[in-house]
Amino acid sequence: MSDTVTIVSRPVKAGSLAPRRRHRRGLPLSALLGLLVPFLVLFLLAYVLPLLYALQESFFTQKRSGLGLGGGERVFAGIANYVQALQTPEFTAGIGRVLLFGVVQVPIMLGAALLLALIFDAVTTRWTGLVRLMTFMPYAVPGVIAAILWAFLYLPGTSPFIGVLGAFGIEVDFLGDDTVLWAIANIVTWTWTGYNMIIIFSALKSIPSELYEAAAMDGASPARIAWSIKVPLVMPAISLTGVFSIIGTIQLYNEPMILKPFTSAIDAGYTPNMAVQNIGFTFNDYGLAAAMAIILALGTFVLSFVFTKVTGGQTKNGGAR
Repeated sequence: MSDTVTIVSRPVKAGSLAPRRRHRRGLPLSALLGLLVPFLVLFLLAYVLPLLYALQESFFTQKRSGLGLGGGERVFAGIANYVQALQTPEFTAGIGRVLLFGVVQVPIMLGAALLLALIFDAVTTRWTGLVRLMTFMPYAVPGVIAAILWAFLYLPGTSPFIGVLGAFGIEVDFLGDDTVLWAIANIVTWTWTGYNMIIIFSALKSIPSELYEAAAMDGASPARIAWSIKVPLVMPAISLTGVFSIIGTIQLYNEPMILKPFTSAIDAGYTPNMAVQNIGFTFNDYGLAAAMAIILALGTFVLSFVFTKVTGGQTKNGGAR
């Protein structure tokens, strides 16, 4: 006698064997607000409110009578502070100085950062990580400390560079009227090249290696791969570092302020930020200083916007190479 097993088959609905999809739920509104509110509060307190206060103060001035002794009367000045700011020689000279600084220093710094990033991406040895860390190390030195160190390297009594160059009959004054701006540029380049290199290098590491392999199979040389694939794909990172560099150039302050006691070539209004501080806290003309600060903010925004548009267009065109 044999046991009979009856198998009852049920109709299977289409798609019932497919794995169930798990619906991902986004973060609740309370969590989003918890993440955004601290940033928004700090952004409001540290950026928006000071900017609005400076904008308000830029339309007022202190009117003093007689010998100017005692407190003055705060009166509405309209755009008079802005007109006076653009007619102030030390402020306009400082703007021209930092623009020249940026035109020369920023391309050199970003070019060096891009070149180092391409080298570190292409060459892999057991020492690559150490060399990359050493390249980044100057950024870990605070800007004030770096400026003090370089000041002693520039002074005739303590500089080894002046002694070496003097042995070959080359006389140079790193802190002279014609050279101090480029001495400052050297400090900035030494400090920030490694930082920008890390940003560009991180962008290079995110590029799929299949692109390189396909290009190599088509006969592209390493130099051609770097120029036609790597550089166009890291243009957003270059654009980001360029914007940071433009902002830093307009805000140039620490390095010339530290070098000021060591040379007569740097005066109180050598850069726009130094001029704003001098007008505001030495001459107590807060309305004029506020107008200068607003002009700098607008100039920084315009330059950053134009640079982003230009490099953004290059990124779109570069993708089709």
